[in-house]
Amino acid sequence: MSLSFDLFWSFRSPYSYLATKRIVALRQDYDVDIKVRPVYPIAVRIPGFFKQVNPLWPPYLFRDTIRVAEMEGIPYQWPSPDPIVMDIKSGEVPTEQPHIHRLTRLGALASERGDGLAFIDEISKVIWQGQKDWHLGVHLKDAAARAGFDLAELDAEIEADPKRFEAIIKANEDAQAAGGHWGVPLMVFNGEPFFGQDRIAHLIFRLEQAGATKRSK
Repeated sequence: MSLSFDLFWSFRSPYSYLATKRIVALRQDYDVDIKVRPVYPIAVRIPGFFKQVNPLWPPYLFRDTIRVAEMEGIPYQWPSPDPIVMDIKSGEVPTEQPHIHRLTRLGALASERGDGLAFIDEISKVIWQGQKDWHLGVHLKDAAARAGFDLAELDAEIEADPKRFEAIIKANEDAQAAGGHWGVPLMVFNGEPFFGQDRIAHLIFRLEQAGATKRSK
């Protein structure tokens, strides 16, 4: 029986995106199941968060994520448009958000239907690898297809019952908090939280301790 862990992940988190390549590799290397549990970014979950954050944090985040991308050899560019509409200077985040609700609901449905990891991997590449106007045209459609999904079919199911997917996302956020952290990416294995793209090696250490075996090549 395969070991499994939960992955709490956000479409607006650069660290979530930067972790995904290594999590995909982890699944390719080890006989493990990964339950992708999309959550809303902190800008939506905690109203007023960016009005209170230390002003040194945003410029450090930009510098650090560029450094991580360079070290890992991952194409990286801040999205245009940003998945969250906000005023960077004031920290104001409008209630109406044109992108993040759709993206997060899509991720929740893809995870429910099967390969949520493949879905977030392909969609996040379109968003974070410099594709301007990623929300227009066939960019998301083609990314979903590469992951084995029909985007129009997913959208239609969500539009038929959006409250069901909001409930799934809320359950994910509650489980995230119960797992021991509020941030993303967060991996929770056997009740132990591993927060951040720099904790994947520690997760593998625990998986191996628990008997995770490498897949046959």
